[in-house]
Parts: sequence; C-alpha cells; structure tokens
Amino acid sequence: MFSLNRATVIGNLTRDPELRYTPNGQAVASFAIATNRRWKNQSGEMQDEVQYHEIVAWGKLGEIANQTLAKGKKAYIEGRIQTRSWEGPDGAKRNKTEIVAENLIALSPRDNFGQTGDSDFLSEAQESPPETKKPGKTDSSPSGSKSTAKKDSDEDSLDDNSEIKLEDIPF
Repeated sequence: MFSLNRATVIGNLTRDPELRYTPNGQAVASFAIATNRRWKNQSGEMQDEVQYHEIVAWGKLGEIANQTLAKGKKAYIEGRIQTRSWEGPDGAKRNKTEIVAENLIALSPRDNFGQTGDSDFLSEAQESPPETKKPGKTDSSPSGSKSTAKKDSDEDSLDDNSEIKLEDIPF
C-alpha cells in the first residue's frame, strides 16, 4: 500500500533557530513556526486560531536555517511529521510531535548584510538594479539621479537587453 507523510507550513518563526551538533558532528537546528487561521463563526464573528509547529532541520539544511532564518520572519517549511517519545527525569513518559524539515525557503527579504531584515519592504537599492553606462554613450540621466558604472571589461559584454528587472524573476 502507498502511504504519504508530508507536512507543508508557511508561517512566522517564534524564536531564533538553535543550532547544535550531535556527538558525531552532525548539525541539527530546532525552531518553531506559528501559523494563523481566521474564520467566521456561526454568529458571523471573526475567530482567530494560532497553531505552533516544532521544526527540526538536520545537516546542511540545519546550518542554512540557522544562517537565514530569525524570530518573526516568514518561512516556508516542507517535511515529514515525526513523533518522539522519551522518559523525563521525573520518570514520566513524554511525547513530542515535530516536522523534520526536508526543504525550507526564507520568505522575508534580506537586508544589506545578508541577514533577514526587520522590514517586509524592499529598499530602494533592492527594488531596481543600478543603471550602467555603456562605452560611447552619453549620460542622459537628470542631474542628481543615482547611477553606477561597471568596469570597462564588463561593459563590453553588455547589450541593451541584459538588464534584469525584479518583475522578470518568476518567484
């Protein structure tokens, strides 16, 4: 028989990822994601519900999670559901259900230092690529506008259609 164990969540991190290493040197990051659900009840009032999901990312994926994710930032997590059982120091049996991440995408924008930023808005530098001057062309931009020139060797390989715009990126 066919079976499937797949979980996909998009939400905000409730804490920074905690990166640890097993005794044999394998990285493991743990963090939690909060997902929100909003609906109208029978009387027409809006209801909100928050679910918290424990996430575990192993190996290189754990190291990437530690570097790219931060508390409050939005992330897409895909993986499988796993329940662990153990006996606590008081002798009581404990269970924990978590998502073992197999794929993750940081959905919040990055700041200028490569870390996820505090704002969900793109800065002016991120919204449009810098303009470049081509050899033999005059600068027709109005005074006071921002433009940057590339090295001469890079300019020779550019043509008029080589500018990449954020609207052209398919994701």
